[in-house]
Amino acid sequence: MRFATLAMRSSLAAVMSCGLALATLAGPVRQNAAPAGRPSSDAPNIQNSHLNQQPIAGSLDAQIKSWTAQVTTPQWLGYTVPEVAGDHSICCSGGDWHGNNCGVCRLEHGDHGVNIMRNDSNATVMLEGPREVAILFRAENHQITKIRVASIDCTLDAGGLPFVWLANVRPAESVALLSTFVRNERSDFRDGDDRHGHQALSAIALHADDSAEAALESFVRPDSPEELRKQTAFWLGEARGKAGFLALQKMAHSDPSSEVRSQVTFALSVSREPGAVDEMIRMAHDDESTHVRGQALFWLAQKAGKKEAAAITNAIENDPDTEVKKKAVFALSQMPKDEGVPKLIEVAQNNRNPVVRKQAMFWLGQSNDPRALAFFEKILSQ
Repeated sequence: MRFATLAMRSSLAAVMSCGLALATLAGPVRQNAAPAGRPSSDAPNIQNSHLNQQPIAGSLDAQIKSWTAQVTTPQWLGYTVPEVAGDHSICCSGGDWHGNNCGVCRLEHGDHGVNIMRNDSNATVMLEGPREVAILFRAENHQITKIRVASIDCTLDAGGLPFVWLANVRPAESVALLSTFVRNERSDFRDGDDRHGHQALSAIALHADDSAEAALESFVRPDSPEELRKQTAFWLGEARGKAGFLALQKMAHSDPSSEVRSQVTFALSVSREPGAVDEMIRMAHDDESTHVRGQALFWLAQKAGKKEAAAITNAIENDPDTEVKKKAVFALSQMPKDEGVPKLIEVAQNNRNPVVRKQAMFWLGQSNDPRALAFFEKILSQ
């Protein structure tokens, strides 16, 4: 199992603003999507706790407020909703992976992020039946102190605390409740992955309900905080399929912030929609910001296909900004060596811009590739 940290900045290792770890499975997951809009009730396996199961009484918002008002010592409350379709499995940070599934999720330990296990190859992993995701709240002293998310197949270890489990929660009410935590977050949306808004946003993105689409789209309006737009962009690409891609495409054309648009290039890189690469190429070629064009080239390099390589080499030859050309050369260094090294050698030999040639030589020197060594020996012997 290979884990990679997702990034929203200029390097592949810097996405902790989403609080995610992304793992790759041996093959695609085939699953049946749970019917959107129906209430759900099944509790996961909960250990190290006294469990009190009860049907929801009235609205979910009213139930949560009533429960929170009564809580003095720490306890948990949870429910399930249908999970958005996709080749992934969800485990809270601090959970144990057993094969392709989450094992024990220790709610009172670890950080508060979300681990997503997903797959990029052609084998098939079978997941039987409708998929559901557990939405979890921790309260203490009449306040919500944590929001967590986990797949229904996780075992939840409550650390000895009581647990209230609600049955028949309607997904749209869940989205509405979680949206209040997102909107009540501090306006900069930057205070860490354990903030309620971050966790509520993740939970909304995993709901298989039309109300989740509407909520996410409302978070990326230009008048929303910039950091919220950036965080939401990731989830649109990771979890929301075609609707998410269309929202990202709109952001790519119209969001006024170059920082947000650069985040959109990353979100497009994790999207599975067929038009995502073409939109990244368009951004690499046409965006008015050199920063955005450079980020698009970087994430294109991670895809490493023929179309992506052509876009990178085109930027080296034709982008009017030398800084973008340098970023495109760096993008070549991020490609698999059998593809990137020959292209770097070609740039180092033939590009008319001395800065670009020097940049290609630098990254060849970092590659530790025998072809790069042979190229340097040839140059030095002339």
